[in-house]
Amino acid sequence: MNIFYDAATKVQSQSIIDWKAAGKPVVGYTCSYTPAEIFYAADILPVRLRGIETEGMEVGDTYFGPFICSFPKCILQLAGKGKFDFLDGAIITPGCDGMRRLDECWRKAGEDFQGIVPGYFYYFDVPHKAENHGMAWYIDEIRLLIKSIEDHFKVNVTDKKLTAAIKEFNKGRRLLKELEDLRSGDDVVVSGTEAFAATVAGTVMPRDEYTAELKKWISSLKKKKKSLSEDKKRLMVVGSVSDEIDLFQLIENTGKAIVVAENLCFGIRYEGNEVKEDGDPVEALAQHYLGSSVCPRMYGKYKERVNTLKERIDYSKVDGVVMQNIRFCDLHGAENALFARDLDKIGIPSLRVEREYGPHIDAGRMKLRINAFLEQISGKQQMKKTAERKAAVSA
Repeated sequence: MNIFYDAATKVQSQSIIDWKAAGKPVVGYTCSYTPAEIFYAADILPVRLRGIETEGMEVGDTYFGPFICSFPKCILQLAGKGKFDFLDGAIITPGCDGMRRLDECWRKAGEDFQGIVPGYFYYFDVPHKAENHGMAWYIDEIRLLIKSIEDHFKVNVTDKKLTAAIKEFNKGRRLLKELEDLRSGDDVVVSGTEAFAATVAGTVMPRDEYTAELKKWISSLKKKKKSLSEDKKRLMVVGSVSDEIDLFQLIENTGKAIVVAENLCFGIRYEGNEVKEDGDPVEALAQHYLGSSVCPRMYGKYKERVNTLKERIDYSKVDGVVMQNIRFCDLHGAENALFARDLDKIGIPSLRVEREYGPHIDAGRMKLRINAFLEQISGKQQMKKTAERKAAVSA
């Protein structure tokens, strides 16, 4: 796990340092709608931009203002403090309005903080619907992105290279499916913190290295016998973008719970859902990254999202769902309310918490609420057992 924890907890991990030392470019990107396979095909390291290691918010507050999600503000804060100096490029995507504004705020901050805007700085647009013209638009955007990368970095991204990249990334997707199978059993041999750290690592490590390390780690997990889930509540974490393993540690350090599933932008959301390896690789990438999206930014797909959530709850034998959203995140704040309503109808307890990302996280308050939620789950389970016993006696 050491290499995964290093990648998951540092802005510039050892894997990135080694890549840069080899003289190869690194490009940061802000959203899961950006096909990482494109960079692999160009021998560029794609690194998902994160806000960890933020120690203040003076830069973020100056250009964003106070009333906006703290995740893009933390990214801008790190950029203003030179934490992203290792980047040769950055791609901004409108995952939400706050992330869209990161493009203009970063460019504006670059007028005052010289050198914080990478030489390659690209806005990658994404539609809000996957049907008809939306998909055609997204395919065009991918082709424009490829052309831009080729022109700037003097590389050639061929269909053959893209197909090879898709096959390599699919290896990782199959391995993550194996990891989810291990977490869904009655005896769980891997903590949620470990699983999440390994997943986040996949967004910042060179893919060949990541696939090899993930394969070795999962092989070692399959040999484990000791269950980590005995007498613990099985929880699922959903909601706003979260790349901090601290949240998982906070839940599991109670000693009363284990996270067996998540539906997060950085989590295992599409395990087993592989990209097609035949046909036009660009169209295959578009169908995967846009067509399979369960993000609340996509219009008209709530029923698909709640059904996906229910399927995961059944698959992972979840006792309760922690629904977290970053303050001012309208997308997940509203969606979590709908999820809570629909899960209550089928008897699944849920906890809704609003929090800040980065240095403002209120660990004490979160811990109190999680402990209370675990007591609530225990109470409901006890009531259910009592009712079942009474029914059996009556029969």
